Amino acid sequence: MVHNRQDAWTDEEDVLLAEIVLRFIREGKTQLEAFEEVAKQLSRTPAACGFRWNATVRKQYDKAIQMAKEARRKKDKPKVKTENVSNTHQPFEFDEAIELLKKIKETYETSAVSYDMVDERIKQISQENEILKKKIERYENALEEIVNLWKGADADLLKSKKQG
Repeated sequence: MVHNRQDAWTDEEDVLLAEIVLRFIREGKTQLEAFEEVAKQLSRTPAACGFRWNATVRKQYDKAIQMAKEARRKKDKPKVKTENVSNTHQPFEFDEAIELLKKIKETYETSAVSYDMVDERIKQISQENEILKKKIERYENALEEIVNLWKGADADLLKSKKQG
C-alpha cells in the first residue's frame, strides 16, 4: 500500500524553489536567502527548502545554475575590451577568452581522466580474459581426460564381454 506524505513536495513547489534560487544566484544573493523566501511562500522551514534543493532539485538544474552564475558575473564585472592595433580584427573580451580556456582545460582534464579510467578498465578486462582462457584450457583438458577414460572403460567392457 502506497502512502503519500502530507508534507511531500509537489512539482509546482520544486519549480518555485528552483526559480527563486536561480533568481537569487543571478542577483548575487545567497542561496540561504533564497531558501528563506521560498520557506515563507510555501510555509516550510528554510532548512527543509535547502535540503530539498540540495538533495533533489539542484541536480535537474545544473545548466540553469551555470547560466545564472554567468549572468551574475557579467552583471558584476564591467566588460573590458582591448584596443586592436589594426581595424581588421574584432575586439574580444578577456573574460570570455579566460572562460573559454577554462572550459577547454576542464574538458581536457576530464578526457584525460576518462582515458586513464578506460585504460585501467582495459587492463582489468585483459587480466580477467587471461584467467578465463586458462580455466577454459583446464576444462578442455579435463574433458579430454574424461573422454579418454570412457573410451578405455568401453574398450575394457567390450573385452570382458568377448571373454565372458
